[in-house]
Amino acid sequence: MNIVEATRSYEQWLVRQTTPIKGDLLLKHEAMREDILPFFRATYYRWAQIYNDCCDQHAKDTIVLAVGDLHIENFGTWRDSDARLVWGVNDFDECHPLPFTFDLIRLATSAYVAGWESLLDIGSMEASNAILEGYVDCLKAGGKPLVLSDQSSPLRSMARDRLEHPERFWKKLLAHPPVYGVVPKDVIDAITRTLPSSELTFKFLHRIAGMGSLGRERYTGVGFWQGGQIAREAKPVFASASHWALRMEGEGQSYYQEILQKSVRCPDPFVSLKDRWLIRRLSPDCFRIELSHLPKKRDEKALLYHMGWETANIHLGSRNASSLMKSLEKKPGNWLHKAAKVMREQVIKDWRKWRKH
Repeated sequence: MNIVEATRSYEQWLVRQTTPIKGDLLLKHEAMREDILPFFRATYYRWAQIYNDCCDQHAKDTIVLAVGDLHIENFGTWRDSDARLVWGVNDFDECHPLPFTFDLIRLATSAYVAGWESLLDIGSMEASNAILEGYVDCLKAGGKPLVLSDQSSPLRSMARDRLEHPERFWKKLLAHPPVYGVVPKDVIDAITRTLPSSELTFKFLHRIAGMGSLGRERYTGVGFWQGGQIAREAKPVFASASHWALRMEGEGQSYYQEILQKSVRCPDPFVSLKDRWLIRRLSPDCFRIELSHLPKKRDEKALLYHMGWETANIHLGSRNASSLMKSLEKKPGNWLHKAAKVMREQVIKDWRKWRKH
């Protein structure tokens, strides 16, 4: 099955899980053609499908509850219950029990793909070493959330650069058109329960966002309360594309709630699951950070180190976490670099096939 056939098969499976938005799927297909990093982000289903064949020597590693769709643009900030600014993995749409190396190889591959497109200025070997160093250091420390308000660090400087111009966030958000059709009542009810006032009225926008989730239902509500704007978003939660890729029976299940509860994490108090909907707050300080949001002068080694650290924070929530260091010690030298190179070449091959199609 090539990338075109895989996309068709996956989207047929997707129809059974949710109601796709056809116009957004077409936009996704076009974005996949234009640049390789959006292609990489949009095709987690393909990664999950070919991983065991391309990385067979890592396919039987210790199983953890993994992020799945981990990449360098799946990190962001939020405020915890004490209003501290926290940095970490932004979403877990594709979380699934997988080998722990699955996340590490995908993260390193995303850095290699970004470097191939000149979006990162760090060598491949240095990038994978930084990720692995952060991962190992976090395992040894027993995990620690990355709270940016406690001390100065290169990570804090990079993450907070976007916060200096919040008006840009609101301008971009409000530029989206009104939502198509009727907003489901259960979405309105779920969002209302997270608002500071039940009398606050929202207008719902059709926000085109993400790549992996582009084409799925998404309802973004924006309102005005006590002198400022607030926003909430709802999107459906269902089984990971790994369920499709591994040809598992039945509809599958979402592990979103479980991974939030078990990871070493300062929770976002505004993230909640209401029936089949994930509800979360959107704001300039509670949002995913793309490479374009980072300052041009940045410490990319430190950035990747902390991405590796946060990956370990997630994996430490699994019951098999105690065996991770032993598994790593058995790995040959430069294993992450070698595996990421193999996967990068496969991604490039698939992208070129998609562009030709």
